Amino acid sequence: MNEQVLLEIRGAVATLTLNRPQAMNSLGQEMAQALLARAEELQQAAGVKVVVVTGAGDHFMAGGDIKEFKGIIAAAPEQRQQAFHDMISDYVHPAIEILRGLPQPVVAKVRGACAGFGFSLMAGCDLAVAADNAYFTTGYALLGTSADGGSTWFLPRLIGAKRAAELMLLAERIDAQQALSLGLVNRVVPLAELDAACAALAQRLAAGPAQAHAGTKRLLGQSLLTPLTEQLGAEAQSFARCSATADFAEGVAAFIEKRKPAFKGH
Repeated sequence: MNEQVLLEIRGAVATLTLNRPQAMNSLGQEMAQALLARAEELQQAAGVKVVVVTGAGDHFMAGGDIKEFKGIIAAAPEQRQQAFHDMISDYVHPAIEILRGLPQPVVAKVRGACAGFGFSLMAGCDLAVAADNAYFTTGYALLGTSADGGSTWFLPRLIGAKRAAELMLLAERIDAQQALSLGLVNRVVPLAELDAACAALAQRLAAGPAQAHAGTKRLLGQSLLTPLTEQLGAEAQSFARCSATADFAEGVAAFIEKRKPAFKGH
């Protein structure tokens, strides 16, 4: 099995690990294929209530594998254009669509470098927790290319058009606190506390109402493309579906009884 991306499921928490620590988890053809394969496995995984995406070793992902790119550049322009188009269209973007479309909350756990496609992958997660040693750059302009991985879609929605253009066109490096102030990440914690902080967040999400989380993700994902009247209708339908679940009954009972709810995810 291609082990450049690992999938581990413990209880209700799935962890997707980019696994090329010797290369700062940089993305090449094999990793792209593995990312899609693991994403497809996640779609079929039973009992998962939250997904954590992280990198092995000291970094999240440093972007594309430039050494592999150098080999492709030796080909004629038409051939390398086709090679990159195929890798992105056949593996990278389908993986992003699957991860973005999962009903479960997806949390990025970021340490060290988060650049290029790693930046896009982080931006596409629902939540992001960064260590204080994390640093971020879109990086694409420095290679003479535009972005992939959905960052031109995610960034304007996260931080606005002007800020997105600045990060894309200048490709400057920012630190974790700057990323927090821009709204790229939700929390910054000391590096030594990153694993514990993400584990606590994952467990909190896993203990939450799964159908309500799924409905919230769906509504947020469509909101910027949906007229208000249609969005209000979708909210009404989603709320009504949630009201038919045991979790809703438990939530109401817990509120009245002034105790913490014990959601079961159904």
